[in-house]
Amino acid sequence: MSLTSLTVKHLEKLQTQLQNDLDDYQIELRDGEIIVMGPSDIVSSYIGAQLSRLLGNWVSPRGLGLVFDSSGGFILPNADLTAPDVSYVSRERMPRTVRYFSETVPDLVVEIKSQSDRIAKLRQKIEMFLDQGVKVGILIDPDELTATLYRPNQEPILFTNGETLTIPELLPGWELQISDLWPPVFDE
Repeated sequence: MSLTSLTVKHLEKLQTQLQNDLDDYQIELRDGEIIVMGPSDIVSSYIGAQLSRLLGNWVSPRGLGLVFDSSGGFILPNADLTAPDVSYVSRERMPRTVRYFSETVPDLVVEIKSQSDRIAKLRQKIEMFLDQGVKVGILIDPDELTATLYRPNQEPILFTNGETLTIPELLPGWELQISDLWPPVFDE
């Protein structure tokens, strides 16, 4: 069965009905199909929280826009309802939040590979976001300790430990040390 944006309300109702059974799961609508996603592994969760904090610490004091975690739902122009692991929307594009899913396309989306994810599917998801108007996508792979930067109509740029990722067109002056993403190892 194919779904459209007219059925987002039905999806919300379904999610509410299933909430007791799916407390730890997230539901997205992609290409007319309902996608149920399980919780992230602990490393992916840490990376998402770390990146949200690092990005938010730069964005908030400067009043640049809003940073969202993996629960922030966006209805895209193609009628998909999706929630990137981390996202950013500039204040010019979202001057006021609403108590509903955003119908604003994020400026930046980040997908973080979980233990059960396939990297090819995450690349496809980033490409879909770019096709829908996202300006920059980042794919983080904790298994390879890499972050790949995607822009529309450009070749992806791979960043590894020891390198610094910047996005001057969105966040002038912001720098992300790739090594800052990974969970620390505490020696006993």
